[in-house]
Amino acid sequence: MPQPAEIEANPELAPGKRTNYRWVVMTLIFIVWVIACADRANLGVALPFMRKEFGISNTEAGAIVSLFAFSYAIVQIPAGLFYKRISAKTAEWIFPLFMFLVSACTGLMGTTSSTFLLKLYRVGLGVAEGPMGIGCTNIINRWFPAKEKGTTMGLWNTASKLGAVIAPPVCVVIAEAFGWRQIFYLFAFPGIVLAVAWYFMVKISPSDSKFCSPAEVAYIQSEQIPDGPVPAKGTQPSSVRKHRDFGWLDKLNRTKKVVPLSTVGQVFRSWNVFANAIAYGCMIGISNTFMLWIPTYLMTVKGFTSMKMGFLASAPFVGAVIGNTLGGWVSDRMMDKRRKPTMLVGALCTIIMMVALLYAPNNAFYLGMMLMLSGLLLGFGYAGFTVYPMGLATKEAYPLAFAIVNTGGQLGGACAPLVVGIILDAYSWNAVFIYLALSAVLCFMLISSIDEPIMDAAPEKTAA
Repeated sequence: MPQPAEIEANPELAPGKRTNYRWVVMTLIFIVWVIACADRANLGVALPFMRKEFGISNTEAGAIVSLFAFSYAIVQIPAGLFYKRISAKTAEWIFPLFMFLVSACTGLMGTTSSTFLLKLYRVGLGVAEGPMGIGCTNIINRWFPAKEKGTTMGLWNTASKLGAVIAPPVCVVIAEAFGWRQIFYLFAFPGIVLAVAWYFMVKISPSDSKFCSPAEVAYIQSEQIPDGPVPAKGTQPSSVRKHRDFGWLDKLNRTKKVVPLSTVGQVFRSWNVFANAIAYGCMIGISNTFMLWIPTYLMTVKGFTSMKMGFLASAPFVGAVIGNTLGGWVSDRMMDKRRKPTMLVGALCTIIMMVALLYAPNNAFYLGMMLMLSGLLLGFGYAGFTVYPMGLATKEAYPLAFAIVNTGGQLGGACAPLVVGIILDAYSWNAVFIYLALSAVLCFMLISSIDEPIMDAAPEKTAA
């Protein structure tokens, strides 16, 4: 009978058939996050209709849009500390409770009779949805081995973009047929159903799930998988898989062996965490601008009908779906779990595309292709920002590290739409695209400054 240490080193020695229930959990996470992100994206399509009804200026529209991200950002660190301290049993019912509250706030936006109430419900949506991102990534971190985390985080980020793909055309059809208020009523319903499904199907730890076999638990808990043939039963593997050496690229990439951050103080003193957070804010700012302002751009600047706008507004996020998945796969498989290369390539290509949008064509097909390519290149490095803290921190400290990164991301995402509204009241859309290009430049510089962590058998340096 193999010993626990042998099973952890070589999951193939675990008794029984290995299930794949972690992918069922990932499927549910994917659907939950698609719906959650559709709930935040639907305002972008409803906003032109709401501006006519309530007489909202560009600056006030930017403020309404940004309130979600500000409130989302404010709760990140408290939520990270909360998840670090609560028991697994508490976490299992807290997460679906937040899902229910997100649906409630979404539905309430359809009842609004003033801009004040709209702002209030938007803040409520951000506060309710804020802990959900940490909850999803915490489950991914606990349910998947290291070699699958880039792919799964790519899928999670893909879900956020898929929500933005689905929302515009669906919202336009609903608004044209029934009015803009019905958008929020119909989008509120799926979250309630998913909250019930989550409560019964997902445990915080795979070892607590009756659907997850011991062999799958052993596979999940093995952070390093041996290369080559499986050793004979009852024997230790001859070696543990090492990261491939990329030579000059590793030097350029600042690749280093690290000891994981394990305490609150270590996390808060980490330049790697905070630089990644600010860079993530730059990229979310660009993404949120596309999500919440592109519909207005397409109708007011390019003169498209609301129906055509609905499909064109989805184009960047169709590209982002492809980019997120491709970037996660490249990071895991081709770059051997290195996260910085895809982040840097994504930022560099985004700079180029933002400059190209200064010369955006009026033809719907060519503009749609340009928007889709912009989304693909933006999304290529997106997964890296959220999976990067997994390589810096222990599983217990990860929620806090991710909370800091997500706080920076959401603050950037909150500021950008507001800044865009102010720019549009004073200048033009060309100034907006220059601002977005400069955001991508800042992102590239920050990511260049951080370390690429490798956790090896004999760590040499503590993550800074």
